[in-house]
Formats: sequence, C-alpha cells, structure tokens
Amino acid sequence: MARIALVNLPGWAEDDHEATLQTYLATAAPDDPARNVAAGGARFFFEEHFEAELVSDSATMTGYFEPVYLGAREAGGPFVAPVHAIPEGWEQGQGFASRREIEEGNLLAGRELAWLTTPLDAFLLQVQGSGRVRLADGSELRLGYAGKNGHPYVSLGRLLLERGELSPDDISMQALRAWYAANPEAGEAALLENPSYVFFKVLDALPPELGPIGTSGVPLTPQRSIAVDPDSTALGSLVYIDPAGIDVPPRLCVAQDTGGAIKGLGRTDLYCGTGEAAGEMAGSLHMTVRFLRLVPRVAG
Repeated sequence: MARIALVNLPGWAEDDHEATLQTYLATAAPDDPARNVAAGGARFFFEEHFEAELVSDSATMTGYFEPVYLGAREAGGPFVAPVHAIPEGWEQGQGFASRREIEEGNLLAGRELAWLTTPLDAFLLQVQGSGRVRLADGSELRLGYAGKNGHPYVSLGRLLLERGELSPDDISMQALRAWYAANPEAGEAALLENPSYVFFKVLDALPPELGPIGTSGVPLTPQRSIAVDPDSTALGSLVYIDPAGIDVPPRLCVAQDTGGAIKGLGRTDLYCGTGEAAGEMAGSLHMTVRFLRLVPRVAG
C-alpha cells in the first residue's frame, strides 16, 4: 500500500496538531515518544514519526455528541421516560430482553436512574451512549454507557427514510425530531423497532469540563476523538479525515470510541462536544470522507 507523506495531505498545514497530540496522549502507551514532545512541537513530531495510508476513499462519517436533557430523579409531571441502570445480576456481555420486551413488560422497574420528558429523548440518549440530565435545582446528573442488551441496532432514521417519512436530502436529527413531534404515536411505535437497548451508570467523579468516557476509558475530546469499528481500526490509532466537501475541514483525529452503528472499513463518528450547538453539528453531519490511517514512518 502506497505511503503518503503527511505534508502532502490536504489541509495538513492548517490543522491544529497540538490539539490532536493532547488527545493522543490520553491513550498513548507510557513509553510512547509523543510524551517527550515539547510545547509547539506536535507537527514536527507527527511528520517525523508517521506516514499515511489510505484505508478508504469513500468512507461515511457522521457525528455524535453528549446531549443535555431536562429530567428528574423521580417520575412525575412531564418526566415520563426512564433511563435505566444495568439489570440486577446482569454482567457485561450477557444478553437480555429486546427493547419491546423491556418496555412492554416493564422489566427494568426499580432500575431507573433518571426520567426524561419524552421517549425520544431517552431513545436518543441511548444512541449517543452518554449524556447529562439537568435537574430542577440546576445541577446535572452525568450518565455514561454501562452495557447493552446484545440485540442488533436498527437506525430510526434509516427506517423513516425507507418508508418515505424523511427525505434523502434531510435525514438530520432535527428532521427526525420534527417528524416525531408531528407523529407521536407512530413515533413511539417506531422506537420499538430497534431491539437494541443501552444501560447507563452515573459518572459522579467525572469533572463537568471533561467530555464523556469513550470505549478507550478516557474522556473524549470535541472535534478530535472519533468512534470507529474496532474490527478494522484499532483503538488509539491516529486517523486523518479528509471530507469530500468544504463545510468540514480535514483533521487529524484519534480513535477512542466505538458504537453499535459504527461498522465497516473507515466508518467514522466524530465526537462534536456537549450541548445544543454540538448537537446541531452532529445532527447534520453525514458525509463521505477519505479515511487515512497513520502508520510508523519507514526510515530511509
């Protein structure tokens, strides 16, 4: 496979190499030479130690974020949609009932961590895999991924697209929310068609200024951390993303997370940050990119 010098990558000179270095250090090995890079030397370090290999010239990149939802610790009033901890006695890797079975049989009664205002919010929190619940006193409850029931993930957006409910030109999060608001009964029925169900845990010790914890076990960095398919891209890898359009600039990222819908060679999900603005970006991000993996530079 042909190697590409980093200086020849589109947008390389304009990228924020220092931001990526700090993200990379979060998952780098203790003896990684990156730990000895002085301030301001990130670009030189990457160029001296790495080259790029093209993995895919037509990979799909979407975006995800850490949502902030209004909620409560107890059900009541507008707070009707539960978010659950792992089932009692359940261990990571075990299977469990499907979403429909869980909800129709109320199988997780007593395992509620918080209550949100709509089933769609609870559903989307599971899709994102982490989030914050803003309580009435202004405090926030941070929730992180604790496991899932072992059933396959079915995309709500894809279902609605196949049924002509959403336009191929607009399959954004915003369009999905608008459709659900206009069709609440059909919307709740559609949610049950995704048998996958995610369980959460409370992240009491995570400082509010840090991002959620990814699969790699470290807080994610906005615009630099990506979710990948670990069967084709190792966690901790440096990845250069070169979008086909001009709305999103190329950037060097670090593979630090995974996701149920992130499957396939070069498939990428860019972590966009926390809150409404990040959600706007993530909800509209769906594009073709060149996916390049950084590999050790060959001497000579």
